[in-house]
Amino acid sequence: MYRLTLAAAAAVFLIAAAPADSPVGVQEPEGYWQGALHGYTPPTLKSATVVDAAALAKLVAERKPVLLDVSDLDRKPAGLPPGGLWFPIHRNIPGSTWLPGSGDGNLDMAAQEAVKARVADLTGGDLDRPVVTYCHPDCWGSWNLGKRLVELGYRQVHWFPEGIDGWQDGHDTAVSRPDKQWTARQPATAGQ
Repeated sequence: MYRLTLAAAAAVFLIAAAPADSPVGVQEPEGYWQGALHGYTPPTLKSATVVDAAALAKLVAERKPVLLDVSDLDRKPAGLPPGGLWFPIHRNIPGSTWLPGSGDGNLDMAAQEAVKARVADLTGGDLDRPVVTYCHPDCWGSWNLGKRLVELGYRQVHWFPEGIDGWQDGHDTAVSRPDKQWTARQPATAGQ
């Protein structure tokens, strides 16, 4: 009993002593995360399933989920001279749809409706179709989009917090471009 109490006290101390931005101290916000999109994220997403690379590979093989990459667009280097060559290459999980900016916690109503419409297109309106959101490690964008999909009534939402970095450690990736239907609904973005 004493050992259990001591271990529990040590765990509470470590959690309390952890910096607020450490993975141990990150709690799910009530709403969408509206701070910087890159930073420690919570280990959970209420009403969604958090998956690692092995579980995602199994899900892809068995259930063919809709894969949604919310990574930001690459930005042109600030010092690039006019007319300078710039060849950004974005890689993601094969079969993914890249929806840059869709994981922002401050989406206006038009962008929220665009997300709703595009995901409905991709899922065929099937709220039971598995959907996976991801970005890069420590990315709130994929967490926000997962939360938004849960709130839209999707019942098979999966969040892959390891992101493309975690996927490429053991799996192939594909070169991707932003989804044309998504970007057609968005204002022009610098860096394209």
